[in-house]
Amino acid sequence: MYWRTFGQAFLTLLVILDPLGNIPVFLALTRDYEPRARHRAAYVSVLTAAIILLVFAVFGDALLRYLSISLESLMVAGGVLLFLVALDMLRGTSAVIGVPEDTSIALVPLGTPFLAGPGAIVATIVLTRQHPLAVGRVALVMGAALALLVVLASLRFAGAIGRWLRPSAIHFLTRIMGLLLTAVAVQLIASAVGRWIQNGIS
Repeated sequence: MYWRTFGQAFLTLLVILDPLGNIPVFLALTRDYEPRARHRAAYVSVLTAAIILLVFAVFGDALLRYLSISLESLMVAGGVLLFLVALDMLRGTSAVIGVPEDTSIALVPLGTPFLAGPGAIVATIVLTRQHPLAVGRVALVMGAALALLVVLASLRFAGAIGRWLRPSAIHFLTRIMGLLLTAVAVQLIASAVGRWIQNGIS
């Protein structure tokens, strides 16, 4: 049961974080960096994303309870949001934004919103509310940690991966990730509707 929770957290966050799809963005933003500075940016951006997701995993549920937002409502909202993220991935419309020179790109925009963006934050909160037991939460943390480690590896070795994979291959894999994320979004909404039919809308 908890292996399934681990796998759910890992795969959901992995397709949202899109490690291969973020490589061109990372290389573009760090094109003037020395190799050591680029590696440091990879570590700092993933650490920033991990801290943001951890904060929402710990306090997000309390915030939603304070606002009287049900799990089903959050699942529908998260499904719609993830669907929009997946649509961008399928269309290949992810854009590189300009960054002021005095801004650390490892924090903004890499740490957030490219990694710990709205989709990842909502997915983290939904998964946390779906698994209230301590053992389930541990499985979620382990799955999220593994997903972030995969992202870290992709950014740490972005230069080598960028030389090995053609842009067309990266775009193709990003669209596959988008397709999987679309399925996750539809499943979230369908599960919420099923719970509403079974228990009624509160």
